[in-house]
Amino acid sequence: MCKYLDNNVNILRWASEELSIPYLSPVDNKMHKYYPDFIAEVRTKTGEVKTFLIEVKPYKQTKPPVIKKRKTKTYDTNMKMYAVNEAKWKAAKKLCNDNQWEFTILTENELFKGKQLK
Repeated sequence: MCKYLDNNVNILRWASEELSIPYLSPVDNKMHKYYPDFIAEVRTKTGEVKTFLIEVKPYKQTKPPVIKKRKTKTYDTNMKMYAVNEAKWKAAKKLCNDNQWEFTILTENELFKGKQLK
């Protein structure tokens, strides 16, 4: 990802984990800080300059875990992780809306589209 950001002429500026966003965790009901993976200022095809907040996550972490017949510790852990991620992303979306930025989550589906992983 960093190589892409460095070598793309339409990326005007970018940083990794530079921005902290406060969010309320639903797990412990306390305030925490969320550091999105990237922030990038991009020149779009129309010439407009937009700021993107980018989170990179495995696809399975972007969806709630599937409920099985028996709830296991793994299910509980995955559910807590998903709930925390949702709280982080809600805070990120609010920040983006307030600043006319765009929040996006990239998974292996977008990053490796058309490429086979070995």
